[in-house]
Amino acid sequence: PPFADVVTAALMYVKVVKNRSYFSRFQVKWRRRREGKTDYGRRRKLVAQFKNKYNTPKWRLVVRRSNRDIVAQIVTSKIKGDIVHASAYSHELVNHGAPVGLTNYAAAYATGLLLARRMLTKIGLADKYEGVTEANGEEFSVKVDEKDGKRSRRPFKAILDIGLARATTGARIFGVLKGALDGGIDIPHSEKRFPGFSKEKGELDSEVHRSRIFAQHVSEYQQQLKSEDPEKYASTFSQYVKFGIEPDQIETMWEEVHESIRNFPNAKRLWHTFTE
Repeated sequence: PPFADVVTAALMYVKVVKNRSYFSRFQVKWRRRREGKTDYGRRRKLVAQFKNKYNTPKWRLVVRRSNRDIVAQIVTSKIKGDIVHASAYSHELVNHGAPVGLTNYAAAYATGLLLARRMLTKIGLADKYEGVTEANGEEFSVKVDEKDGKRSRRPFKAILDIGLARATTGARIFGVLKGALDGGIDIPHSEKRFPGFSKEKGELDSEVHRSRIFAQHVSEYQQQLKSEDPEKYASTFSQYVKFGIEPDQIETMWEEVHESIRNFPNAKRLWHTFTE
């Protein structure tokens, strides 16, 4: 019947929202926003500088993590683009004695330490601000070095930039932050995101944090797996087996890595020396 056709047509009617007026006003978002790579709202806050500071650079500690590497950079922004002043990568830790475990929390800490020592060496503050020479997992902030009541050069200050990563407690990006702090860079932060922080107690357990810095959680799991399932241990930790690194040697390995970084922050592989 005709009435039924009218009802069916009314129910099937859908209002066109994206019409000609919509498309004539549509603005294409910036490329890195379309690719999901940059949060421009957050970037604007990180990059913007006060007018009364004129051309003073705003330093950022940029931390990015992939499945195979950890990247840490000291970056400033100009109209023509970002400028990287110093950088450190976790795959460089091979030069300092860590051939394995280059993406865990211990590697993140060592990468941040390497970046800090490189940057301070570059600007001549490495000897004045040494940071924490022996990692202990405790809260630490760089203070101004004053001698005889006179203030000397202030510590190098940077702001943490974690990009699109989520700020979860115990994340590896905060391992880079802790390494940079212990390396002597002044970074505004809170201890609430470090491993070992208890929300109930409201304090940081430095022993838990130290165990992560020296990869003791990896060592404990290796010992458990080695005793329970040797075949799975051999396959899961094949690189450790290849380089002859036993579970009880991991902490010593990272201690030597920290010492090497402080002694030779700009160390490169031998073939780099002859090719550059």
